[in-house]
Amino acid sequence: MTTIGIVSPGAMGSALGRAWQAGGATVVATVAGRSERTRRLADGLTLLDGLDAVVGRSDVVVTVCPPDAAGDALSAVLASAASVGVRPLVAELNAVAPATVEEYAARAGAAGIELVDGSISGGPPVPGGDTLLYLSGPRAAALAGLPADGIRATVVGDRVGVASGVKMCTASVYKGTTALWAQALQTAHELGVLEVVLADLREAFPDTADRAARLVATATSKSARFVAEMEAIATTQRSAGASGELFEGMAAVYRRLSTTPLAALTPEEARAVDDLDEVLRRLR
Repeated sequence: MTTIGIVSPGAMGSALGRAWQAGGATVVATVAGRSERTRRLADGLTLLDGLDAVVGRSDVVVTVCPPDAAGDALSAVLASAASVGVRPLVAELNAVAPATVEEYAARAGAAGIELVDGSISGGPPVPGGDTLLYLSGPRAAALAGLPADGIRATVVGDRVGVASGVKMCTASVYKGTTALWAQALQTAHELGVLEVVLADLREAFPDTADRAARLVATATSKSARFVAEMEAIATTQRSAGASGELFEGMAAVYRRLSTTPLAALTPEEARAVDDLDEVLRRLR
């Protein structure tokens, strides 16, 4: 039976863990020093005293954290592996640029540890759901082959960086579009033309218009962690010969959203919001 360690068990990490656990794996994590919310989110996982214990028990260590914390998370995992004397497979599932994950793979390789590049598309997996997990690298098939309820794993290449490249492209559309909605609707609200603008947009995007309050509120509740992701997209696009200015601007949008009263909501609270006027008032 495979043992999987989750670093860290937030909303996404814990849900991934439960999906693999439903497939038959043992899933361990630690919430030492974490918030009460994280402790609630980690419900159902086997909780250990600290990271050394998690790494020491695991065949696979999965890091899932905000992109600006990914480097520190890897450093902590490598330090624990050296301290305990183990060499687990490390799966890097954070929203970072391909060049960044290539650097992470080199750091892990220098410690004798193999790294799988991964990216997640969709929300936290739920039983019977279909969260996409893209994987690349020489050991990608090992992670893709783990049974899971609610995860559709796909190997997209044998080179580290490919899966992260997929994430940079898909997230640019998903999160970039959400930032556009937030900017447009806040502006419409302030100009007193919100209903007219919504009626027009509903012609082309009926589903999005109907859930605009929840879409903007949920994105704003996560906006602080999206800043580094937008910057990673800008870096990736620039390296591909496209300009980086668009997503430097998107980073600025999410940075501003993170300073608004709406950003104080947790993602769980934000998903329950359905009053668009109230959402837009709290973006001031």
